[in-house]
Amino acid sequence: MSFVEQLGLDVPVLQAPMAGVSTPVMAAAVSNAGALGAIGLGAATATTARQMIEQVRAGTSRPFNVNLFVHTTPKGDPACDAAWLAWLQPLFAQYGATAPDTLDAPYTSFADDPDMLRMLLEVRPPVISFHFGLPLPDQVAALRGTGAILLATVTSLAEAHLAEKAGMDAIIAQGIEAGGHRGAFDTTMPDDALGTTALTRLLVRKSACPVVAAGGIMDGAGVAAMLDLGAVAAQMGTAFIPCPESAADAAYRQALSGPAAYHTRLTALISGRPARALASRFTALADQAGRPSTPAYPIAYAAGKALHVAAKACNESGFGAYWAGQGAPLARPMPAAQLVHALKQELAHARAQQR
Repeated sequence: MSFVEQLGLDVPVLQAPMAGVSTPVMAAAVSNAGALGAIGLGAATATTARQMIEQVRAGTSRPFNVNLFVHTTPKGDPACDAAWLAWLQPLFAQYGATAPDTLDAPYTSFADDPDMLRMLLEVRPPVISFHFGLPLPDQVAALRGTGAILLATVTSLAEAHLAEKAGMDAIIAQGIEAGGHRGAFDTTMPDDALGTTALTRLLVRKSACPVVAAGGIMDGAGVAAMLDLGAVAAQMGTAFIPCPESAADAAYRQALSGPAAYHTRLTALISGRPARALASRFTALADQAGRPSTPAYPIAYAAGKALHVAAKACNESGFGAYWAGQGAPLARPMPAAQLVHALKQELAHARAQQR
């Protein structure tokens, strides 16, 4: 049975989990339309995650994906944090606010979260994916025991081989074009920044795992191109952001439909990890001289979120974490189910033209 058949998909498309943007309502709508819906649990506690999964299940009887962050446990560096906050303080002051005194990691890595593992073993979601790294061997064994299909995001062949050895059922080849956080396992190592086309073909040729292509794919023709490279499916995130079911706020949607969509930038300033976002006042800070070292992920995110709250209170949206891929100008505002149907028709049209 093929990967797509295992998931019971009518169209070989996975909606990216997009923590903070994807919602249970959107995931259910995508799955009901014949693709694989997803929710991001990386920013959630086990209790909140359980509630989100229950909400998805209330909306669909079809498979869906839950995504977990497996980032390296950050090491506190008070001196680094203090220098970072001092550098940001003038920006806070512009909005009548004060930078936090200290920073704490807002998210817990799945590798350090036994409560999340216990919850997953109880509720048994059909598909579980991992970002930033791989779970511990005993976690993988426990999750495999539930019958879940396991996926991992990779950005290189070396990471693909690690995912294969860890027992992943498929790998998500995340090209440099992709929006949101790079899924690289170790950000201290050089990043070859492979594009989706090159990475997908490399992994199809050199890895034994089924490959899902991700990054810059916005329509059915893009899906067809990835399938021609040997991918079994395509994962799409930015394409779903303007859907009414997403949690993107009005400022995010407006930015996505404006000039910023043509100028996405890869930056670690917002969260402490490289991530592709719409051009904004926040991404522009990368050009400032004298910038201190950014705190580790997700500690830096605490400062970024606080700055966004302060600025937003003064009607300034330029410090939001508005993640988007390089295909952002091709985003189409429509309901999630309608988008899935459009992708299916476009894919069929692309296939017909090839005959």
